[in-house]
Amino acid sequence: MIVIIMGVAGSGKTTIGEKLAARLGCGFSDADEFHSEANKRKMASGIALDDEDRRPWLQAMRDAIETRHEQGHDWVFACSALKRSYRQLLSGGHEGVVWVYLDGSQALLLERLRRRSGHFFDPSLLCSQLQALEKPSEEEAIRVDITHSPEQIVETILARLSHTEASD
Repeated sequence: MIVIIMGVAGSGKTTIGEKLAARLGCGFSDADEFHSEANKRKMASGIALDDEDRRPWLQAMRDAIETRHEQGHDWVFACSALKRSYRQLLSGGHEGVVWVYLDGSQALLLERLRRRSGHFFDPSLLCSQLQALEKPSEEEAIRVDITHSPEQIVETILARLSHTEASD
């Protein structure tokens, strides 16, 4: 099973992804690992990425997802995956890909981004991410409210994953 934790910056994708992978006993990869240095510099300068900037990044992630899938490895990925078309590209039509959407208010997200240090993402870009976000439906993703503790969020995801697997 491939699980992709999605949401805008500040939603906790990396934290939740790492904790979930540890609980599942599988590997974890963060989308930031797949960004080019040019993309990182652009975002650090407060310039939003466009689809052209994102294309090679998404393809590199897609290749990693495909490799894990072909090898039969369970894996957790974290990626903003703001648009439905990005999610379609990343999942590649595999039914074994489960999406988890970390959902929170703009105020909470901004507060988290302002407290974060050592990351290339400029908090001023949050508005552009929220504008670009095409929220997934309940059928497309497990939606989790980020106001809870990371441990509670992971427990919620695990319960929903168990329910999803039981209904397959």
